[in-house]
Amino acid sequence: MTIVEAARTVTGGVDTHGDVHVAAALDPIGGLLGTESFPATPSGYRALVSWLERFGTVGRVGVEGTGAYGAGLARYLARAGIEVVEVDRPNRQARRKQGKSDPLDALEAARAALSGRAGGAKTRDGAVEAIRVLLVAKRSARQGRVKALVQMRHLGYTAPDQLRSTIKGLGVAQLVAVATGLRPAVSTDPVTAATKASLSSLAHRVRALDHEIEGLDALLTPLVTATAPELLEMLGVGLDTAATLLVTAGDNAERLVSEAGWAHLCGVAPLEASSGKVTRHRLDRGGDRQANAALWRIVMVRLTCDPETRAYMERRMKEGRSKREVIRILKRYVAREVYRHLPRG
Repeated sequence: MTIVEAARTVTGGVDTHGDVHVAAALDPIGGLLGTESFPATPSGYRALVSWLERFGTVGRVGVEGTGAYGAGLARYLARAGIEVVEVDRPNRQARRKQGKSDPLDALEAARAALSGRAGGAKTRDGAVEAIRVLLVAKRSARQGRVKALVQMRHLGYTAPDQLRSTIKGLGVAQLVAVATGLRPAVSTDPVTAATKASLSSLAHRVRALDHEIEGLDALLTPLVTATAPELLEMLGVGLDTAATLLVTAGDNAERLVSEAGWAHLCGVAPLEASSGKVTRHRLDRGGDRQANAALWRIVMVRLTCDPETRAYMERRMKEGRSKREVIRILKRYVAREVYRHLPRG
């Protein structure tokens, strides 16, 4: 009688870097089969997969940094039909005991994937990834605009008296319009001339950033509308808020298997902190802070214009809750509502 040995399932782990990825392979019971380094290039990705397949059938691969250095590798593995899990940085306690090296980090990534501690990675290959890329540019432009306006205000406070009286009390649109038309050469005072030149430069920068933001919005709007029309219909959800929540969920939102998991990802799920006879929960300070801020904005809009939300706030505060506590509860409720409208598959 011939005994046919079943194909061995291999679990991989990869510590990613800008130029080189270090991989480790484990057998089904966690035994180390080997470690190897590969270039962070398409040919290197192929070589890495071929190396893993030498040990058996590749079941899953834990990749550290799927949103940074490991993004290209994660996309390649997903297209090859290999399950990719996103691995957090190695355990600090283990690092103190074992030291730090790339092979050790790859081994820890493989162990996290094998044990199930790591969750599914974002695919980053669809409309949501395009939204994320555009959001990066828009946030940068918006921050630059705010910074330029703040600098214009400060220059106005310290400007010579005649110039200061000209721009004092102006709104943003008026300030930009007046500052754009300032002509430094008209003044013989060097301080006034320099201040006018600076204000004019900053005003032109604000206008350029306004046009840039409008262009990015024109690209974002059809993408978000086509991807999650139901999300945009929710009360308090605008273009930026919807885009932020979509980016947190990823192109493969089906990897979020429960509403509680989504709330934890957004940092609005209370964490148990009980010990002995004490039973209590504490605020989750982890999670995606951009998504957490998006949920906060939705709650603030509803507190402003939704009578039911305002009535809920008043009722819970009469019960002894603080305003901050009620807002946290409302964010949890909104997270549950958002989860139902996330696009899946």
